[in-house]
Amino acid sequence: MNVVQVALDIPLNRLFDYLGDGITQDDIGTRVLVPFGNRRLVGIVIAVNTETNFAIERLKSVLHIYRDIPPLSAESLNLLQFCSDYYCHPFGEVIMNALPTRMRRTLPIPVKKYSRFCITQAGLQVNLSSLPSRAIVKRRVLQTLQENNALDQGEVTTLSPTALKTMREFVVHGWASELESTGVFTPPKTSVTTSSRPLLNEDQQLAVTAISEPALQTFQVILLNGITGSGKTEVYLHAIENIIHHGRQALVLVPEINLTPQLESVFRARFSDICLVSLHSGLNETERLQNWLLAQKGEAKIILGTRLAIFTPLPALKIIIVDEEHDSSFKQQEGLRYSARDVAVIRAKQNNIPIVLGSATPSLESFYNAKTGRYQLLTLSTRASMNAVLPEIRCIDTRRQKLQEGISDPLIQAIRNRLARKEQSLIFLNRRGYSPAIYCPECAWHSACNRCSSTLVLHLAERKLRCHHCGHEEKTPLACPTCGNPDLKPLGQGTQRVETALAAQFPDARVLRIDRDSTRRKHAWKEMLQQVRDEEVDILVGTQMLAKGHDFPKLTLVGALNVDSALYSADFRASERLFAQLIQVAGRAGRAAIPGEVLIQTQFPDHPLFEGLRKHDYTAFAHTLLTEREQAGFPPFMFQALLRAEAPQLETALNFLAQAAHLAADLPHPVTVYDPVPAPMARLAGKERAHLLVQSQSRGAMQSFLKLWNEAIPKVAKGKVRWSLDVDPLEF
Repeated sequence: MNVVQVALDIPLNRLFDYLGDGITQDDIGTRVLVPFGNRRLVGIVIAVNTETNFAIERLKSVLHIYRDIPPLSAESLNLLQFCSDYYCHPFGEVIMNALPTRMRRTLPIPVKKYSRFCITQAGLQVNLSSLPSRAIVKRRVLQTLQENNALDQGEVTTLSPTALKTMREFVVHGWASELESTGVFTPPKTSVTTSSRPLLNEDQQLAVTAISEPALQTFQVILLNGITGSGKTEVYLHAIENIIHHGRQALVLVPEINLTPQLESVFRARFSDICLVSLHSGLNETERLQNWLLAQKGEAKIILGTRLAIFTPLPALKIIIVDEEHDSSFKQQEGLRYSARDVAVIRAKQNNIPIVLGSATPSLESFYNAKTGRYQLLTLSTRASMNAVLPEIRCIDTRRQKLQEGISDPLIQAIRNRLARKEQSLIFLNRRGYSPAIYCPECAWHSACNRCSSTLVLHLAERKLRCHHCGHEEKTPLACPTCGNPDLKPLGQGTQRVETALAAQFPDARVLRIDRDSTRRKHAWKEMLQQVRDEEVDILVGTQMLAKGHDFPKLTLVGALNVDSALYSADFRASERLFAQLIQVAGRAGRAAIPGEVLIQTQFPDHPLFEGLRKHDYTAFAHTLLTEREQAGFPPFMFQALLRAEAPQLETALNFLAQAAHLAADLPHPVTVYDPVPAPMARLAGKERAHLLVQSQSRGAMQSFLKLWNEAIPKVAKGKVRWSLDVDPLEF
């Protein structure tokens, strides 16, 4: 009997041996059900051997093997093994969390059957006028079938609730034939819609040529640095078109869910007869599973997804595109702390295919790799629309301005001018709620969260105080809990407060707030975007949800509030993030024929960051940051790992980290181990947090060290300490 090595979703970095009657080498990558203690778990077969290091009589047997779907490929397992090794995370957890939720359960995968109806010769000869005038549904279904020759089940049901029943009557009459298939219907055509395709400018054409040349040949990382509105998406579409014509697959990653629907609509319009699927957490379990299976079978030719989509099995993958590659959303901050962008580069290398990293403000790591020749740099320096120009960016010195609810007079006047011209304005404030806190002017009490090192944000409409970190909420007090003063004041501005202020300042204007609170209702986000495009909104108030990817032709003014905190942040990446964020939100203005203007309120108008923004010169700003990083010994000139710990008491976490530091000192690798310190937000959701930073000038030395250290740390992890290793951390 064969011995099967199985990866399980448990926090131990090892495989488990089981007896597998009838399981062969062909079953590697297949799901199995096995006993584990008093539980039954689903795992993945990693190896099939004839020997084991354990007594054969001690081994339990595999309870069931699921052959309902194809096994994971060797390519997928290799990528997941790399992630386990590089990010120091148990292999079993890496594999199981990369799978759709339905595949982790003990029940077999239900196989859905879908029908496709094709017109027969007899059906083509039926005259619509021969059907009774009252048979409206029959006439509509037959006419649609005759015009299209074939319809899938979903297309039929959109014609009428009874259309499917009518279609099956046509099958009985011999007017149509029915073909059954498993999974979601995939159109057999591979045509590309060429109507209304915009002409490429010179920069775009050069980029498409450079990307398409190696597209079917070899691994290459291409950094596509295009200013906002330069038509990066059009470059992606042309590059993918070349892949589709060869019957291969393309994977497109975006940082956030709210970007997926709009990008999906663009892709579907261009590739109307291509099977395209999306993969993100906004899908329900069944939708995600069906889309994942279509991708695994090679039927889906274009896959759009957020970071987890990087692990999707794709047998004919020929290009990977990472849009907004600089975005921190590509870095997972819990569990397996992987960077989807970096994993995408590794996957492209393993598959020997090209990868395109697109951004108006590339991450410093990617920019440095392009500067040193590791990546190929392509630049789009002009806007795609012939009449569109980059907006003028100006700073408003708030030291010399009296603010009304956080808004300066010049910004108010600029909004008034847009209203007079029937143009749209966007007020950007990356802070939702009414105000970040409330306070008592008598005793200085403020609304602190008792579970976090943070304040409770005032949500005035709901009369609640809410922590945006742990989710704790409570009713707004009628008086100060300390001194009883009933006159509590809001401290600072949030999007709700700015929305209220603008509605009061411009009573005839249509003001719309877009943030995570206002878009919670299903379809709310899509409906709001349509309102903006239909010019039913005059003033937009929004957070970073509106900062990138959106094209509003009538939007000509962007005002940015409360941006200065990043300038004196302890995080060395804060200024990089702020520059990227402001460039992105500035790019929403003047994307059509009407020139745009961007007004940034700041107390530091002479700061080099704002000088770079005014000139739209990311390259010069990036060179300045790289010089600072090199002098300070920060990435990309140094490789980092962060040992994170949390415990009920801060002392417990710090003691654990101190012991881990002693272990590190005994390991023979050239790394620098810093002292344990409390995290910037020391308390989160009732737990005290601390961390320990490790640096090395060599990635190889860091990896060798982390492998040994990760094996040694559990020896000192005693008591109620929860710890994790964060390799290449973005947040401290």
